[in-house]
Amino acid sequence: MFQELTDKLDLIFKNLKGHGKLSEKNVADSLKEVRRVLLEADVNYKVAKVFINAVQQRALGQKVLRSVTPGQQIVKIIHDELTNIMGKSEAPVTISGSPSIIMLTGLQGSGKTTLAGKLGLFFAKRGHKPVLAAADTYRPAAMRQLEVVGQKVSIPVVLDPAKKALDICQNAIKYCRKNGHDLVIFDTAGRLHIDKQMMDELLQIKKKTKPQEILYVADGMTGQDAVNTAREFLNWLDFDGVVLTKMDGDARGGAALSVRMVTDKPIKFISTGEKFDALEKFHPQRMASRILGMGDIVTLVEKAQQTVDQEQAEKLEKKLRRQEFTLEDFYDQLQQIKKMGPLSQLVNMIPGAQSKILKGIDVDESAFVRIEAVINSMTPDERRRPHIIDGSRRKRISRGSGTSVQDVNQLLKQFKMMQKMMKNVNKMGFKGLPIGL
Repeated sequence: MFQELTDKLDLIFKNLKGHGKLSEKNVADSLKEVRRVLLEADVNYKVAKVFINAVQQRALGQKVLRSVTPGQQIVKIIHDELTNIMGKSEAPVTISGSPSIIMLTGLQGSGKTTLAGKLGLFFAKRGHKPVLAAADTYRPAAMRQLEVVGQKVSIPVVLDPAKKALDICQNAIKYCRKNGHDLVIFDTAGRLHIDKQMMDELLQIKKKTKPQEILYVADGMTGQDAVNTAREFLNWLDFDGVVLTKMDGDARGGAALSVRMVTDKPIKFISTGEKFDALEKFHPQRMASRILGMGDIVTLVEKAQQTVDQEQAEKLEKKLRRQEFTLEDFYDQLQQIKKMGPLSQLVNMIPGAQSKILKGIDVDESAFVRIEAVINSMTPDERRRPHIIDGSRRKRISRGSGTSVQDVNQLLKQFKMMQKMMKNVNKMGFKGLPIGL
């Protein structure tokens, strides 16, 4: 996410940090490059212009602090202005009413049906009882698709192929009231803003059901096109916020940087992967830090807190105190890290991940698979006492896991190093976090 934009900005900042002091010329030259990079990232040209002007005025109007270099101060100003154009602060989703209603709208193929399941799971984890309404009566098998999504996230789905979209939405509200559910999510059909008949259908659903939240779902990979279409939907529907999907595959980031200023509506969520738990609240300040290669340690810790089993963490802490950390414990920690999302995304949340040292590391997702296979091929006694694994055992484990003896040797070597490191873990204060962090 934003990798191409981050890399290009990083080069500009390196050149700027080489100057002993800021002048109107080197600021102007650097910002000219920043503007070019933003336009290449498909940022709306008006947004880029406003942004550059704001940065330039602040940069030339401030005295350079003694504690920072001129280049660092420019990075701080750019960080603040990125935060401003993306919305300054988090915009929460309104949950009220009996039930509360969230209505999803947008173009076909933007990811609304999958998002309905992700939102349902998101709110279910926070104590709500959601229901999904299959209000897409146009696309073949759309209702069946939502039904499958509902089964995967264990959320009931209200559907009826013989009914109109409005009737299905109203039936879903009745279902909630009858069965004690406090939230319903409408998965409406994808449509073009120029299709008056289909836009009128949305207006009717809005008028009759009065949703607390209407969210425009935009494919983040479409860049400025997503922003332009959002503006047209806004003219018709006056939605409350935006959700950007498929952000895990977006190398440019233009939609995230433009949509808030162009529509004057906040980004409320971003979808960062295919799994149903790959949904994040949108925090402008944290996103600005990610774009500038500063990491996002707050989101990283939040992900850890959501996935860590507290009781298991306390048991592990006791084992660490007694220096009894085993391969079984290591395996359990790997499972918790995997729940947090792709390793490449987690690495980019670490402050300094854009440094030469970390940037050169190739994040090998398949390494998890090999490690799991090797550990699963061991006996319980071998997992608890890896020092008993001799040459013949290593050959047996490699055959059973479909890996090489070298893979087994490498894991055991790494584990031995980790055991030494774990002796000091209590002094570091990482209580309750996955060891892999």
